[in-house]
Order: sequence, then structure tokens, then C-alpha cells
Amino acid sequence: MTCREVGVPSLGVEISPLFHFIANVKIQDYDTALLRSLRDKILGERFEHQRFTAGSFLRNLYPKPVLEDVFFFKKVVQKIEEEKYRNFFTLALIVAAEKSSFIYRDGAVVKAVKDKPRIPSLRKALRRVCNLMIRDVEALPLKDVPAEVRLWDARDLGFIDDEAIDAIITSPPYLNKIEYTRCYWPEYELFFEGVDHPSMRSYLGVRPKEVNYSKYSAELPPAANLYFEDMEKALAEIYRVLKPGGKGVMVVGGGVFPDRVVETDVETAAIAEKVGLTVDRVLAVNKRAATTGRVVKIGETRESIIYFSKR
Repeated sequence: MTCREVGVPSLGVEISPLFHFIANVKIQDYDTALLRSLRDKILGERFEHQRFTAGSFLRNLYPKPVLEDVFFFKKVVQKIEEEKYRNFFTLALIVAAEKSSFIYRDGAVVKAVKDKPRIPSLRKALRRVCNLMIRDVEALPLKDVPAEVRLWDARDLGFIDDEAIDAIITSPPYLNKIEYTRCYWPEYELFFEGVDHPSMRSYLGVRPKEVNYSKYSAELPPAANLYFEDMEKALAEIYRVLKPGGKGVMVVGGGVFPDRVVETDVETAAIAEKVGLTVDRVLAVNKRAATTGRVVKIGETRESIIYFSKR
């Protein structure tokens, strides 16, 4: 969306179906008068009970009237003929549903907190979210430049020609952090039923038993070696598609294991140099103490920005 705001043609790659959906909603052009008309039509619909199935834990995350409203408004929104407007209000419903829920996300875990104060009705939350989203469309006009987001894997950018990209900004999953998709399972169950969403913890796929776990360092945990194997694939593709003189920025986070901290920025910068990129600068922007068992300090982990270029 930022590229469209400043008038730069862009191409994005996102492996998460949910985040791919959100990104595509944000880069579209909308008629705000039509958005208001559709908002009023949606919110003006009289409630009708819907037959639906939901697991016990999903039911535990929402007040019963809210869950009933979710399925009612979902049916109403699905009647919108033009896809981009249907997607716009589906996203509004996704956001409103969380605001009207008992959901508390604690890392990869989704908890039900029944004493959350002032949970609004879904209809009220949906109205607020729609108004905010429409105001954002008005306040952030987009330039007339091409923009695309593909549901794709950054380790294989085969659909992009060699030396076709001027600049790259990316932030891969952080090493050994939370499972990036698990905490969004309520959204998948309610709004993306049947959509497969792959694991994105540390490394992005399941590895065969015969993998060389010590490819980068015999001292590193197996998960770290798998992570850096993926990073090398992604960086090699970045090198291939980047034009000579092109520049890139990558945000990475250190990996915390029970017995050590892995300096992800140092290893990633070395891999970038290995595939042919030139690392111009590594900037640590956030540092925090790393502990094991929540009490024993084992080091310091940092979030860093790696600036690189293709000579």
C-alpha cells in the first residue's frame, strides 16, 4: 500500500493466505460513495438466525450473539457482487469479530478471557470498523501505479525474471519465534474454511530426515540450520531478481534457544555475501535480555536491519 501511496510500482510475495488477503484489500482502488452505500445496506439488514457449526473452543471465544451475528453478516457480505468490495467488508467483519470476542493472543496461543471489559456487539463494532476503513481510504489516496501481491513462497521466485527488480524490502519469520499462523486459527475457521495455511515457524516447511543439519555450523541447533538453509534460498532468489545497483533491506530477529542466543543478523549477513550480495550495513534497532525458564539470563537478543545491494 505504501508503494501505491508514493507512486512506486510494486510486487509483493506473501505465503500466509490471511495476510495475502489483507494486503490485497489494502492495495485496491475504491469508490468511497459506493463503500458507504454498501456499509449502510449491510448494517441495515434485519438479523436472521443462521444454521452453522462451530467447535466448542471456537464457541468459547465469542459471546453466542456475536458468533450468530458473524455468520449472519458473513452471508450478507457474500452477496456483494464485485469481489474487491466483498473482500473489503469481509476484512471489516474479521476485524470487528475480534473486537467483539473474548480472544487474547499470547504468542502462538489463543486464550479466552471472559472478563474483558466492554465487549461491543458485533453490529456496533462492524459499524466502527467500516467507518475507520472508509476514512482511511479517503485519507490515503493511492497513485495510479501497478501493484500486486502474490500468494507465493519467497524461496522460489520463478515467476520473476532475472534482474527485474530495483529494490526489495522484506522481513522473514524470526528464528525460533512463535508459530506465525497458529494464533490466527479462529479467523481461518470462520472466514477461510478449508484454506490450507502452512507452518511458518523458524523455517517454512517440513524437512526430510536426511537433511544436513550442520550445513552452516555444527554448533547451531538443528532448527537454526534449517532456518539458515531457507534464508540462503530466499537470498539467492533476491540476488537473482535484483538489478545491478539494486538495493535491499531485510529485518531479522535473533533466535533464543534454551542454552544460547543465535545472532541471526550476523549469520544472515554472511549468507547474503555468500550468494553475491554486498552487505552495506547492519543496524541493531532493538535489544532485549534473553532468558531461559523466564528467570536465567543467557544473553541478549536483538532485532536488526540488514542493508544490502547488488554491485
